[in-house]
Amino acid sequence: MAITAAMVKELREMTGAGMMDCKKALNETDGNMDAAVEYLRKNGQAKAEKKAGRIAAEGLCRVAVKDEKTAAVVEVNSETDFVAKNADFQEYVEAVAKQAVESEAADLEAFLGEKWHLDASKTVKDALVDKVAVIGENLSIRRFEKVVAENGCVVTYVHGGGRIGVIVEAATDVVNDAVKEALTNIAMQVAALYPKYVSTDEVSEEFKAHEKEIITEQIKNDPKMAGKPDKVIEGAVNGRLNKELKEVCLLEQVYVKAEDGKQTVAKYLEQVAKDNGANLSVKKFVRFETGEGLEKKEENFAEEVAKQMGM
Repeated sequence: MAITAAMVKELREMTGAGMMDCKKALNETDGNMDAAVEYLRKNGQAKAEKKAGRIAAEGLCRVAVKDEKTAAVVEVNSETDFVAKNADFQEYVEAVAKQAVESEAADLEAFLGEKWHLDASKTVKDALVDKVAVIGENLSIRRFEKVVAENGCVVTYVHGGGRIGVIVEAATDVVNDAVKEALTNIAMQVAALYPKYVSTDEVSEEFKAHEKEIITEQIKNDPKMAGKPDKVIEGAVNGRLNKELKEVCLLEQVYVKAEDGKQTVAKYLEQVAKDNGANLSVKKFVRFETGEGLEKKEENFAEEVAKQMGM
Protein backbone atom coordinates (compact mmCIF):
# COMPACT_ATOMS: atom_id res chain seq x y z
CA MET A 1 0.00 0.00 0.00
CA ALA A 2 1.31 3.46 -0.88
CA ILE A 3 2.06 5.57 2.18
CA THR A 4 0.88 9.17 1.74
CA ALA A 5 1.97 12.33 3.53
CA ALA A 6 -1.56 12.66 4.90
CA MET A 7 -1.29 9.24 6.54
CA VAL A 8 2.05 10.16 8.12
CA LYS A 9 0.55 13.43 9.38
CA GLU A 10 -2.47 11.64 10.86
CA LEU A 11 -0.33 9.07 12.66
CA ARG A 12 1.98 11.77 13.97
CA GLU A 13 -0.98 13.72 15.38
CA MET A 14 -2.36 10.56 16.98
CA THR A 15 0.87 9.52 18.65
CA GLY A 16 3.15 12.55 18.86
CA ALA A 17 5.97 10.42 17.42
CA GLY A 18 8.53 11.76 14.94
CA MET A 19 7.72 12.01 11.24
CA MET A 20 10.29 9.43 10.11
CA ASP A 21 9.20 7.05 12.88
CA CYS A 22 5.59 7.36 11.70
CA LYS A 23 6.57 6.73 8.10
CA LYS A 24 8.56 3.65 9.09
CA ALA A 25 5.68 2.34 11.21
CA LEU A 26 3.23 2.67 8.33
CA ASN A 27 5.63 0.95 5.94
CA GLU A 28 6.15 -1.90 8.42
CA THR A 29 2.39 -2.39 8.87
CA ASP A 30 1.36 -1.87 5.22
CA GLY A 31 -0.52 1.31 6.04
CA ASN A 32 -2.70 -0.14 8.81
CA MET A 33 -3.18 2.81 11.15
CA ASP A 34 -4.10 0.80 14.27
CA ALA A 35 -1.20 -1.59 13.72
CA ALA A 36 1.12 1.38 13.17
CA VAL A 37 0.05 2.90 16.49
CA GLU A 38 0.78 -0.42 18.20
CA TYR A 39 4.13 -0.62 16.41
CA LEU A 40 5.07 2.84 17.71
CA ARG A 41 3.97 1.92 21.21
CA LYS A 42 6.17 -1.14 21.17
CA ASN A 43 9.04 0.85 19.70
CA GLY A 44 8.48 3.56 22.28
CA GLN A 45 8.64 1.03 25.08
CA ALA A 46 12.02 -0.16 23.82
CA LYS A 47 13.23 3.42 23.85
CA ALA A 48 11.86 3.94 27.34
CA GLU A 49 13.84 0.98 28.60
CA LYS A 50 17.04 2.50 27.21
CA LYS A 51 16.24 5.83 28.85
CA ALA A 52 15.35 4.29 32.20
CA GLY A 53 18.95 4.43 33.39
CA ARG A 54 19.15 8.18 33.05
CA ILE A 55 18.70 10.40 36.07
CA ALA A 56 15.27 12.03 36.17
CA ALA A 57 15.57 14.65 38.91
CA GLU A 58 13.76 17.60 37.39
CA GLY A 59 10.02 17.72 36.81
CA LEU A 60 6.90 18.97 38.55
CA CYS A 61 4.68 18.55 41.56
CA ARG A 62 0.96 18.98 41.05
CA VAL A 63 -2.09 18.78 43.29
CA ALA A 64 -5.65 17.80 42.46
CA VAL A 65 -8.70 18.50 44.61
CA LYS A 66 -11.85 16.41 44.44
CA ASP A 67 -13.82 18.35 47.02
CA GLU A 68 -13.16 20.15 50.29
CA LYS A 69 -12.28 16.87 51.95
CA THR A 70 -10.14 15.09 49.32
CA ALA A 71 -6.88 16.06 47.63
CA ALA A 72 -3.79 14.40 46.17
CA VAL A 73 -0.25 15.53 45.37
CA VAL A 74 2.09 13.88 42.87
CA GLU A 75 5.70 14.27 41.78
CA VAL A 76 6.58 13.36 38.19
CA ASN A 77 10.23 13.64 37.22
CA SER A 78 11.95 14.42 33.94
CA GLU A 79 15.62 14.56 32.99
CA THR A 80 15.70 18.27 32.18
CA ASP A 81 14.10 21.48 33.35
CA PHE A 82 13.37 22.21 29.68
CA VAL A 83 10.89 19.32 29.54
CA ALA A 84 9.37 20.37 32.86
CA LYS A 85 8.37 23.63 31.18
CA ASN A 86 6.84 21.80 28.20
CA ALA A 87 3.05 22.22 27.95
CA ASP A 88 2.54 18.57 26.96
CA PHE A 89 4.47 17.37 30.03
CA GLN A 90 2.60 19.77 32.33
CA GLU A 91 -0.74 18.53 30.98
CA TYR A 92 0.39 14.96 31.60
CA VAL A 93 1.36 15.68 35.23
CA GLU A 94 -2.05 17.30 35.77
CA ALA A 95 -3.63 14.08 34.48
CA VAL A 96 -1.51 11.98 36.86
CA ALA A 97 -2.68 14.16 39.77
CA LYS A 98 -6.32 13.65 38.72
CA GLN A 99 -5.67 9.90 38.60
CA ALA A 100 -4.23 10.04 42.12
CA VAL A 101 -7.15 11.93 43.67
CA GLU A 102 -9.52 9.18 42.49
CA SER A 103 -7.14 6.31 43.28
CA GLU A 104 -7.53 3.78 46.07
CA ALA A 105 -3.99 2.44 45.56
CA ALA A 106 -1.98 1.88 48.73
CA ASP A 107 1.42 2.17 47.07
CA LEU A 108 3.13 3.25 43.86
CA GLU A 109 3.21 -0.25 42.36
CA ALA A 110 -0.56 -0.57 42.70
CA PHE A 111 -1.02 2.95 41.36
CA LEU A 112 1.02 2.19 38.23
CA GLY A 113 -1.05 -0.93 37.66
CA GLU A 114 -4.39 0.90 37.70
CA LYS A 115 -6.36 1.58 34.55
CA TRP A 116 -5.45 4.99 33.12
CA HIS A 117 -8.44 7.27 33.55
CA LEU A 118 -8.01 8.82 30.09
CA ASP A 119 -7.84 5.44 28.34
CA ALA A 120 -9.08 2.31 30.11
CA SER A 121 -7.23 0.09 27.62
CA LYS A 122 -3.96 1.20 29.22
CA THR A 123 -2.53 1.14 32.71
CA VAL A 124 -0.95 4.18 34.35
CA LYS A 125 2.43 2.64 33.57
CA ASP A 126 1.48 2.14 29.90
CA ALA A 127 0.51 5.79 29.63
CA LEU A 128 3.85 6.76 31.21
CA VAL A 129 5.77 4.64 28.69
CA ASP A 130 3.83 6.25 25.85
CA LYS A 131 4.73 9.70 27.17
CA VAL A 132 8.41 8.75 27.35
CA ALA A 133 8.27 7.81 23.67
CA VAL A 134 6.63 11.11 22.74
CA ILE A 135 8.80 13.42 24.85
CA GLY A 136 12.07 11.55 24.35
CA GLU A 137 13.33 11.71 27.94
CA ASN A 138 13.20 9.33 30.86
CA LEU A 139 10.14 10.22 32.94
CA SER A 140 9.19 8.82 36.32
CA ILE A 141 6.11 8.97 38.51
CA ARG A 142 8.12 9.12 41.70
CA ARG A 143 5.45 9.37 44.39
CA PHE A 144 1.90 10.33 45.22
CA GLU A 145 -0.17 10.83 48.35
CA LYS A 146 -3.90 11.17 48.76
CA VAL A 147 -5.35 12.92 51.82
CA VAL A 148 -8.96 12.56 52.95
CA ALA A 149 -10.22 14.73 55.81
CA GLU A 150 -12.55 12.85 58.13
CA ASN A 151 -13.77 15.81 60.17
CA GLY A 152 -12.81 19.03 58.46
CA CYS A 153 -11.24 20.02 55.16
CA VAL A 154 -8.11 20.02 53.04
CA VAL A 155 -6.37 22.94 51.35
CA THR A 156 -3.59 22.84 48.78
CA TYR A 157 -0.80 25.10 47.62
CA VAL A 158 1.65 24.89 44.73
CA HIS A 159 4.81 27.00 44.83
CA GLY A 160 7.26 27.99 42.13
CA GLY A 161 5.18 26.80 39.22
CA GLY A 162 5.23 23.24 40.53
CA ARG A 163 8.55 22.99 42.35
CA ILE A 164 6.72 22.38 45.65
CA GLY A 165 3.26 20.91 46.26
CA VAL A 166 1.55 21.01 49.67
CA ILE A 167 -1.62 19.60 51.20
CA VAL A 168 -2.80 20.61 54.68
CA GLU A 169 -5.53 18.63 56.45
CA ALA A 170 -7.43 20.36 59.22
CA ALA A 171 -9.99 19.23 61.76
CA THR A 172 -12.62 21.98 61.94
CA ASP A 173 -16.34 22.36 62.54
CA VAL A 174 -16.41 25.59 60.53
CA VAL A 175 -15.34 25.67 56.89
CA ASN A 176 -15.68 29.21 55.55
CA ASP A 177 -13.53 31.53 53.43
CA ALA A 178 -11.66 32.89 56.45
CA VAL A 179 -10.74 29.43 57.74
CA LYS A 180 -9.70 28.25 54.27
CA GLU A 181 -7.60 31.39 53.78
CA ALA A 182 -5.85 30.78 57.10
CA LEU A 183 -5.13 27.17 56.19
CA THR A 184 -3.77 28.29 52.81
CA ASN A 185 -1.42 30.60 54.72
CA ILE A 186 -0.32 27.57 56.74
CA ALA A 187 0.27 25.61 53.52
CA MET A 188 2.48 28.46 52.32
CA GLN A 189 4.36 28.26 55.63
CA VAL A 190 4.93 24.54 55.07
CA ALA A 191 6.26 25.24 51.58
CA ALA A 192 8.61 27.99 52.76
CA LEU A 193 9.97 26.68 56.07
CA TYR A 194 9.89 22.91 55.52
CA PRO A 195 8.71 21.62 58.92
CA LYS A 196 9.01 17.88 59.50
CA TYR A 197 6.26 17.49 62.10
CA VAL A 198 2.96 19.15 62.97
CA SER A 199 3.90 19.50 66.65
CA THR A 200 6.38 18.24 69.22
CA ASP A 201 3.82 15.57 70.17
CA GLU A 202 4.72 13.78 66.91
CA VAL A 203 8.46 13.77 67.59
CA SER A 204 9.62 10.38 68.82
CA GLU A 205 11.63 10.01 71.99
CA GLU A 206 14.27 8.22 69.91
CA PHE A 207 14.69 11.29 67.72
CA LYS A 208 14.95 13.58 70.74
CA ALA A 209 17.48 11.28 72.42
CA HIS A 210 19.58 11.08 69.27
CA GLU A 211 19.60 14.85 68.77
CA LYS A 212 20.33 15.41 72.44
CA GLU A 213 23.34 13.11 72.20
CA ILE A 214 24.72 15.05 69.24
CA ILE A 215 24.12 18.43 70.87
CA THR A 216 25.76 17.23 74.10
CA GLU A 217 28.93 16.26 72.23
CA GLN A 218 28.95 19.61 70.41
CA ILE A 219 28.71 21.52 73.65
CA LYS A 220 31.36 19.41 75.36
CA ASN A 221 33.72 20.19 72.49
CA ASP A 222 33.00 23.91 72.69
CA PRO A 223 35.98 25.65 74.41
CA LYS A 224 33.59 28.25 75.85
CA MET A 225 31.80 25.53 77.81
CA ALA A 226 34.97 23.90 79.17
CA GLY A 227 34.83 23.45 82.93
CA LYS A 228 31.16 24.41 83.19
CA PRO A 229 29.08 22.50 85.77
CA ASP A 230 26.95 19.60 84.51
CA LYS A 231 23.78 21.52 85.35
CA VAL A 232 24.83 24.39 83.07
CA ILE A 233 25.72 21.99 80.26
CA GLU A 234 22.39 20.19 80.65
CA GLY A 235 20.55 23.50 80.47
CA ALA A 236 22.43 24.46 77.30
CA VAL A 237 21.65 21.08 75.72
CA ASN A 238 17.93 21.37 76.49
CA GLY A 239 17.91 24.93 75.21
CA ARG A 240 19.40 23.95 71.87
CA LEU A 241 17.10 20.94 71.55
CA ASN A 242 14.02 23.07 72.17
CA LYS A 243 15.23 25.59 69.60
CA GLU A 244 15.72 22.83 67.05
CA LEU A 245 12.26 21.40 67.71
CA LYS A 246 10.71 24.83 67.19
CA GLU A 247 12.34 24.94 63.77
CA VAL A 248 11.08 21.53 62.62
CA CYS A 249 7.60 21.52 64.21
CA LEU A 250 4.99 23.52 62.31
CA LEU A 251 2.92 24.76 65.24
CA GLU A 252 6.01 25.92 67.14
CA GLN A 253 7.44 27.85 64.18
CA VAL A 254 7.07 31.63 64.09
CA TYR A 255 4.23 32.40 61.70
CA VAL A 256 5.79 33.96 58.57
CA LYS A 257 3.16 36.72 58.39
CA ALA A 258 3.23 37.53 62.11
CA GLU A 259 3.03 41.29 62.49
CA ASP A 260 5.04 41.24 65.69
CA GLY A 261 7.55 38.72 64.33
CA LYS A 262 6.91 36.51 67.37
CA GLN A 263 3.47 34.94 66.97
CA THR A 264 3.68 31.17 66.47
CA VAL A 265 1.59 29.21 63.99
CA ALA A 266 -0.30 27.68 66.94
CA LYS A 267 -1.21 31.15 68.28
CA TYR A 268 -2.23 32.30 64.80
CA LEU A 269 -4.60 29.34 64.45
CA GLU A 270 -6.00 30.00 67.92
CA GLN A 271 -6.84 33.56 66.86
CA VAL A 272 -8.48 32.40 63.61
CA ALA A 273 -10.51 29.82 65.53
CA LYS A 274 -11.67 32.43 68.06
CA ASP A 275 -12.62 34.93 65.34
CA ASN A 276 -14.72 32.35 63.50
CA GLY A 277 -16.19 30.45 66.44
CA ALA A 278 -14.45 27.28 65.31
CA ASN A 279 -12.68 24.31 66.79
CA LEU A 280 -9.68 24.33 64.48
CA SER A 281 -6.49 22.27 64.41
CA VAL A 282 -3.98 21.02 61.86
CA LYS A 283 -3.99 17.22 61.71
CA LYS A 284 -1.51 16.57 58.93
CA PHE A 285 0.47 18.09 56.10
CA VAL A 286 2.19 16.64 53.04
CA ARG A 287 5.03 18.49 51.32
CA PHE A 288 6.59 17.30 48.04
CA GLU A 289 9.56 19.12 46.53
CA THR A 290 10.68 18.24 43.03
CA GLY A 291 13.89 16.23 42.96
CA GLU A 292 14.20 16.19 46.74
CA GLY A 293 16.84 13.64 47.71
CA LEU A 294 17.69 12.78 44.10
CA GLU A 295 21.12 13.14 42.58
CA LYS A 296 21.07 15.72 39.79
CA LYS A 297 23.28 15.32 36.77
CA GLU A 298 25.66 18.21 36.23
CA GLU A 299 25.76 19.16 32.56
CA ASN A 300 27.90 21.54 30.55
CA PHE A 301 25.66 22.83 27.75
CA ALA A 302 28.55 24.03 25.57
CA GLU A 303 30.26 20.65 25.82
CA GLU A 304 27.01 18.87 24.99
CA VAL A 305 26.50 20.97 21.84
CA ALA A 306 30.10 20.46 20.77
CA LYS A 307 29.74 16.70 21.28
CA GLN A 308 26.61 16.54 19.15
CA MET A 309 28.32 18.54 16.39
CA GLY A 310 31.34 16.21 16.48
CA MET A 311 33.65 19.00 17.58
